[in-house]
Amino acid sequence: MAHEETIREEAVAWAVRSGDPGFDDWEKFTDWLEADPAHSAVYDAIVAAVDDAAGVLPPIPHAENDDEPATAPRRRWLGGAVAAVVAVAATFGVLQMRGGSYAVETAAGETLVVELDDGGQLAIAGDTRVILDRRNPHVATLERGQALFTLRHDSDQPFRVTVGDDTLVDIGTVFEVERVANRMSVAVSEGAIMLNPGRQDVRVSPGQILSREAGSDAWQLDSIALSQVGEWREGRLTFQDATLADVAGDLSRATGVDFVATAPSTDRRVSGSLLIDPVRRDPRELGALLGVTVRHTGEAWEIGAQ
Repeated sequence: MAHEETIREEAVAWAVRSGDPGFDDWEKFTDWLEADPAHSAVYDAIVAAVDDAAGVLPPIPHAENDDEPATAPRRRWLGGAVAAVVAVAATFGVLQMRGGSYAVETAAGETLVVELDDGGQLAIAGDTRVILDRRNPHVATLERGQALFTLRHDSDQPFRVTVGDDTLVDIGTVFEVERVANRMSVAVSEGAIMLNPGRQDVRVSPGQILSREAGSDAWQLDSIALSQVGEWREGRLTFQDATLADVAGDLSRATGVDFVATAPSTDRRVSGSLLIDPVRRDPRELGALLGVTVRHTGEAWEIGAQ
């Protein structure tokens, strides 16, 4: 925990310093980032959280400047963002060290992108915890939540994702994995995934989603639109014959707003597509979008069958 706190403090210091327009110590900053994958994970988490909170930071084009390393990130902070960085560092549960492993964790309503050492990328949805390993950049464990993997396939060292007792092996792949209380699924938009090599040996191809309900040993293979794989990154959720319990859980993770399904309606199934931000601002919009009732109980937004 002390090492974790040290990394967070260093990441905050670099975030504050690199946000100064006069900052020119890019070489030392790059050395710090490359010294440990955990450094970039924490730094990126802090920056992403502040950018998301600000909501108005414009993209900064890369300057054509031979004197500045191409990898140097260029950030411009709004007034008061330094305080926001400190607040995020104190409250954002990003990293927990366990030997060579480290955990990247998001709160409900937050998203995060982690650049992997092999050139791949991991996009993490709200209320998600992923374990990565500094010693082996080709493995990950999804403990809970939802993540989109965009990988560079290496046939000699394929990327492996552990989800409970299951193992997913990439075959040149962009795929999304979800693990929540009552289901586990993997959906592929590019390449392919092999589930449990040497056991079930199930191949999941682009446009397919493999899922299993909690307590069941049977997997179900269905079709999914390619655009729906990882669509939460674009601020959208699509439900296809989903129970209201699942809808409530997905919305809670995506918006950071507490949703619950009424007890008599938890198994009621609905279909529809919606934008996340409008629902975050006014949960009552769900009524018209999904044909459900919506009311606030004082503790959460309760959705039920009409």
